Order: sequence, then C-alpha cells, then structure tokens
Amino acid sequence: MRHDKCRVIAKLNGSIFLKILITGFEPFGGESLNPSWEVAQILHGQTIQDVQVVAEMLPCVFSESLAALSAALHHHQPVAVIALGQADGRSEFSIERVAINVCDARIPDNAGEQPIDEPVIANGPAAYFSTLPIKKMAAQLKADGHPAAISQTAGTFVCNQVFYGLQHILANTDIPSGFVHVPLLPAQAAKRAGASLASMSSDALSQALRCALGVLVHHLNDGTGDVKIGMGATH
Repeated sequence: MRHDKCRVIAKLNGSIFLKILITGFEPFGGESLNPSWEVAQILHGQTIQDVQVVAEMLPCVFSESLAALSAALHHHQPVAVIALGQADGRSEFSIERVAINVCDARIPDNAGEQPIDEPVIANGPAAYFSTLPIKKMAAQLKADGHPAAISQTAGTFVCNQVFYGLQHILANTDIPSGFVHVPLLPAQAAKRAGASLASMSSDALSQALRCALGVLVHHLNDGTGDVKIGMGATH
C-alpha cells in the first residue's frame, strides 16, 4: 500500500481520488453512542484541499477490529489514516504518541472477550510511534482555540490494539497514520451517576478534527518533518 508523495494534490478526470481514512468505534460498555464514530460520520464525504475524507466504523471487539481495519485500508487505499477512539475523563483532543504491543482489558469487549497480558501481534515490536505530524497538529489546534494535547498512552484496550495494528500494517509504507482519543459527548457525561466527567460537543469535535486534518494534508504536500516543540509529560 504505497503512494507517490504528493507535493500538489492531483485529480483524475475531475474526480477526487486521494483519500484520508478516519475510523471510529461502535458504542461499547453499554453506551448507545461513541463520540469517535459520531465525529467520523460528520466528516465523512467532506473534502479538505481536494482530499476526500472517508469514514469507517470498527467493531469494539479484539478478535474483529484488525480485520475490519485491514479491509478498510484495502478498500480505500488512503494517503493517510487517523483512527479515533473514546476516552472517558479526558477533556482534550488527545493525539497519541505511542502504541504498545499488549492487550490487557479491564472490561470485556462487545463480544465478551477480555484478553489479559496478550500481545497485539505475536513477536511484534514492543511499540510503534505515530507517524502523524503530532506536534504540528497539536500546535495548530491550540492556536485555533481547540483543547488539545499529546498523550503518552493509548491504554491497553481495543483503541491501543487498533493503533498498534494500524502502525504495524503501514510500517513499511510512507502513509502517515496514528490515533486520537476524544472526550465523551455531553449526553454521555450527563448519564454518569456521581461523576463529573469532561465532555465535548460533536460540533466542537468535528471542528477540531477538521483542523487536524487540514494540518495533515498540508504536511503531505510540504514534505517536511514534524516540528520540535516541548509537549511531553512530567509524570
């Protein structure tokens, strides 16, 4: 799955043929919504600087998620990929830095599976880094007024599994890819008894994602690396 690096976005017979794939998850844990899929749907079919955004929903099931991801990659042949997931308690558009080769589920997935201390990919590397321009994205999001941060952990549930699997599949390509965790929607946070959890509206999430995608398309065109800005963690 390779493509020529784009300095100028091309068109074929007047129709857009370069795509960025964004994925979201189906609801899980008894929820009726998942903000990752809600925002992915909003952006589906939109264009950013002549690149088409396409969205696919992934199952929140350890044994099915990577096959669905692989099928989406094969079908769309994207020039870049951003996978999205829900993160309870986070208040920011959290751009993940690293995926680790372990599944350690605190709760069962939607099929009742609960792998503990199992690798995502047997004999795979311990970790993969995002190949998205994560600092460029976070900096522009902040400049545009969107709460954003670089996250140093994607957890050990299906989100991390998809992030690791995505990077593994695309490891020998020049296709930028990575993962972003998004906060709960207000309707979800309001239902959490006794909890005061951060949330973000689908409109705010879609604006933030569109901003991040704009940075990514520009990054594809300019051919430069990410910027060096201190956004690490102190603990």
